[in-house]
Amino acid sequence: MRFRLKALIPRLLAATIHQNHDVRLFGDLLCQDNYHPFCNRNLHRVTDRGSLIGNMKLVSVNVGMPRLLSSKGATFKTGIFKKPVAGRIMLRRTNLDGDRQADLSVHGGPGKAVYGYPSEHYPFWRKELLLDELPWGSLGENFTTEGLLETGVSMGDRFRLGSAEIVVTTPRMPCYKLAAKFQRDDIIQSFLRSGFSGFYFSVAEEGEVGAGDDFQLLGKETPSLTIAEINHIYFTPSPDVALLKQAVEIKSLPESWRERFQSRIEAAHHKQRI
Repeated sequence: MRFRLKALIPRLLAATIHQNHDVRLFGDLLCQDNYHPFCNRNLHRVTDRGSLIGNMKLVSVNVGMPRLLSSKGATFKTGIFKKPVAGRIMLRRTNLDGDRQADLSVHGGPGKAVYGYPSEHYPFWRKELLLDELPWGSLGENFTTEGLLETGVSMGDRFRLGSAEIVVTTPRMPCYKLAAKFQRDDIIQSFLRSGFSGFYFSVAEEGEVGAGDDFQLLGKETPSLTIAEINHIYFTPSPDVALLKQAVEIKSLPESWRERFQSRIEAAHHKQRI
């Protein structure tokens, strides 16, 4: 399976340029042979479901402006390059001061104002990418976090961070620009396989943030699912129908995601009748 995937990756990466960076096709291929962990293991079912670690901190704030990047004969603009900044930064409704997204059709906007990524995953990526150094922000995140993991963070979780108020929205779906940055076709495969997606935040209240700030949980949306559970029902070809039914009831779920999950419920019911 691993070798077949490696052969398919360049074609899939090229296809995303014309498919609005949609990785669902890639997720289906990963699951054909139960290769993706969400397909053959219950990694989304954990004993600490929805529980957050007491010490939740903002390790680093990372920003960057769009720049040109060339890969496989194509040149495109990307905002994936982020660098840590010192001091306090103003967090606004659609981004941090000094930060921009390149393709607003799939990145940025009110629902994806900032991208958070757990610092706990960095040792995995240093080993996976064979890199001794991997500075904060290397995965394209604005917030490098501590104590916030996909198995504990749920859609709709609301936090006070500095003087701002933020809300967890959706997991990140990687596009070809991540592979282009690292010049590694297999990084998208690794990103999906690991389940280390990170998560986006919307901004409910603008304010200043800075490294060292605590994430103070203000409230949780009910019903909701963890980011790990959302990843599971998005990718696996045989999703947990009970989780799908919970997902479509989440008020903050984007409509495009609700439609996808509703169609998966209908497909599961149709399969049961056959």
